[in-house]
Amino acid sequence: MAGVDEAGRGPVIGPMVVALVALDESRIGILENIGVKDSKMLSPSRRERIRKILEEILEYTAIRVVQPREIDEAVEGISSENLNSLEATVIADLVLQALKKIGLSRVYVDSPDPVAERFGRILATRINKDIVVVAENHADIKYPIVSAASIIAKSEREKIISELKRVYGDFGSGYPSDPKTREFLKRLLENNRELPPIVRRSWKTLSRLM
Repeated sequence: MAGVDEAGRGPVIGPMVVALVALDESRIGILENIGVKDSKMLSPSRRERIRKILEEILEYTAIRVVQPREIDEAVEGISSENLNSLEATVIADLVLQALKKIGLSRVYVDSPDPVAERFGRILATRINKDIVVVAENHADIKYPIVSAASIIAKSEREKIISELKRVYGDFGSGYPSDPKTREFLKRLLENNRELPPIVRRSWKTLSRLM
């Protein structure tokens, strides 16, 4: 069985990271034994410790980093219908890649769509293989295999954000609600500086600041 989750869908700065992990169903109990739970319920240090253990016990792991430009093109309807459509495409690609290397009977996905069944139908159509697709809201809390994916995705994004800060300076968490993030963007706009590629130009945060 496989679990899929993302980290960084909402920020105005930085990429979104989607992770797929797989483990034989008979070994799922191991995940609970090592403390796997929704990544948001774990401290950064705890996530890193659990990720190291996961990398040893998971039978398959794949990560896709979705850059701000790709997100902007989806939000603006250029490359995809919307952001949900882009995420469905990314997840389907990860599943199809996994099927080339391992056998999968079921895939559990944390749905970005509040109507989870709709997202599940879209995803199943794009995968178009004889496997069960279960898309649910809050799947990262309900299913340990999705919790494991959430830990991998969030840990990977945090590493990327740390690297970006070394290049561009401290922009905070990257979320629109973060005063440090808004101040970082405000300085760029006030100084008429070109927005770096780490900024999502389609977010309303920018138009509000301008």
